[in-house]
Amino acid sequence: MDDRRIGVDVGGTFTDVTLSLDGELVTAKVPSTEDQSEGVIAGIEKACEAADIDPETISEFSHAMTVSVNALLEEDGAKTALVTTDGFRDVLEIGRQDRPSLYDLSAEKPTPLVPRRRRFEVSERTTTDGIEQPVDEDEVRAIAEQLREMDVESVAVSLLHAYAHPENETRVADILRDELDVPVSASHEVLAEFREYERTSTTAVDAYVRPAIDHYVSRLTDRARDLGIPQPRIMQANGGITDADTVRRNAVTTVLSGPAAGVVGAGSMAADEQDGLVTFDMGGTSSDVSLVRDGEAERTTEGVINERPIKTPMVDVETVGAGGGSIAWVDAGGALRIGPHSAGANPGPACYGKGGTQPTVTDANLVLGYIGESTSLGGELSLDADAAYDALADLADEAGLDGPLEAARGVYRVANANMTRAIRSVTVERGYDPRKFGLAAFGGAGPMHAAAIADGLDIDRVVIPRASGVLSAYGLLAADEKRDAVRTYQRSLDAVDPDDVEAVYEELAQELLTEVSDRETATVRCSADLRYAGQSFELTVDVDRPFDTADARERFATAHESAYGYRADESVELVNCRVTTTVERSAPPVEYAAEGDPRKGSREAVFTDDVRETPVYERAKLSPECGIDGPAIVEGDESTIVIPPAWNVQVRDDGTLTAAVRDT
Repeated sequence: MDDRRIGVDVGGTFTDVTLSLDGELVTAKVPSTEDQSEGVIAGIEKACEAADIDPETISEFSHAMTVSVNALLEEDGAKTALVTTDGFRDVLEIGRQDRPSLYDLSAEKPTPLVPRRRRFEVSERTTTDGIEQPVDEDEVRAIAEQLREMDVESVAVSLLHAYAHPENETRVADILRDELDVPVSASHEVLAEFREYERTSTTAVDAYVRPAIDHYVSRLTDRARDLGIPQPRIMQANGGITDADTVRRNAVTTVLSGPAAGVVGAGSMAADEQDGLVTFDMGGTSSDVSLVRDGEAERTTEGVINERPIKTPMVDVETVGAGGGSIAWVDAGGALRIGPHSAGANPGPACYGKGGTQPTVTDANLVLGYIGESTSLGGELSLDADAAYDALADLADEAGLDGPLEAARGVYRVANANMTRAIRSVTVERGYDPRKFGLAAFGGAGPMHAAAIADGLDIDRVVIPRASGVLSAYGLLAADEKRDAVRTYQRSLDAVDPDDVEAVYEELAQELLTEVSDRETATVRCSADLRYAGQSFELTVDVDRPFDTADARERFATAHESAYGYRADESVELVNCRVTTTVERSAPPVEYAAEGDPRKGSREAVFTDDVRETPVYERAKLSPECGIDGPAIVEGDESTIVIPPAWNVQVRDDGTLTAAVRDT
């Protein structure tokens, strides 16, 4: 049987599908559904029908979803309990002594995922040196009885210093698993790192989303089986896929699953000769930006979702609530705002004609002429221009602007400003010059805004990959299998025994290698979290095997100088040892051919303050090596590309479009 891979990414508005077979790339979009698995199966069936194949001939199914992040954002996860060490019941509520809104006297901390009445203490004591007081098993069984009476749906266990000596925590978790018929997340299994608040928060998040992930993956697996396709392999936040059973046990690894797939897709399809790529994924609900350097997505070991810290390896993505469906509104001071609330898939933007009346970014793009009434979003959704004009007219009245066109200009500029700030946060604020990067634009709305955003950042090159509207789904076809492990091992590099550190790396590597699909081809990558003595936070640098302290110290100093502009003479501390195993997969070969006249017609579109008659082209008919001078609009089934007057676009052999500022 041919290698037929299918990737499905669920977004806030659309579910995107890519199907690779015999060098051909078939794409599809369907509206996202409340039960995401229904939309996934509908998308698979649509793609298979378009390709004229039987779903049973599919050899591999990869998937990214928003189940866990939606549960966190909407705060509708499992009824969760927390079991912790005596005296540490309130660690989730106390958090860190920082104030994100320093001058906001009414600022409030987020409500803990686990309320105080469902937080329980056990009489045990573990230090960094070992177990001082063992667990009272009868006490744990008594807690289990209370949890049973409360009908909890999930339990998080996070005992003091369990990252160093997990024996007590293991015993508590084992008893609760025996006594209760609910999932139990133990902190040393979720995150074997120090810092009690972050470890407890991450474990609570895992427990909070775990039942939803388990139920969803089970439903999807059953539906896939009924359709005759393989069990889904799930995209993790770290940019790698893994099997469904693994994510059931490690639910927290699925946060930011879709954005990670997009970055992987951009890195595989949008190779650029500059220092790297800023990836810009604008979908229906939000926009995600990240970096690809030296062919690899930038990663981080911590993130925040809905003001709750999560420490797990993840693609370093900055998200802003500005997508095609983001609602435009006027604040109390009369300023125009965009998002974070979205019209979603139902009713969607006013121009969808499904009953929506609130103005969105998509409505503004229609009024500006970037998309037209004849534009078919997702290959099937036609647009209602009158509804868009009515929605923008109401916004103009509220904001004191001169009609719907002026309101549309304002919405477009504010949305671009929001996304420009996000790009600056992953470039300028981290020591990178955005002018040295290309901008890879994708998502349903990304290519409409990319050139204008690039202008504002002095980026002179925009790359729009083929299948840009479903690039996250394509990234699923190209993603490697990845697994991560971490262990706190806190020592000064001056006093550390390299053999002891090497033993830690070897143990972590062997643990991961027992879980990979192909041990023979798996590669092992080691890194270390390091800091100067007295610092509160660390930088992660790659290290070689066997571990060499002098080399690690120099790599850290170089990384510190790049991030903060200086290196110090202070001693360096090793904090955490990290291991990543990777089973590489090659991106499926994709052929590109174009036939017919690409010119579709023209329509009026607004650029800066000018209204211009602008030619419209069909992307699928643009032949390789051809060039188009702006202003121009290029339409595809999944996305629309806007080329301003001062720009030119070239077509690569693989169908990728490269837009650049024209020589003057």
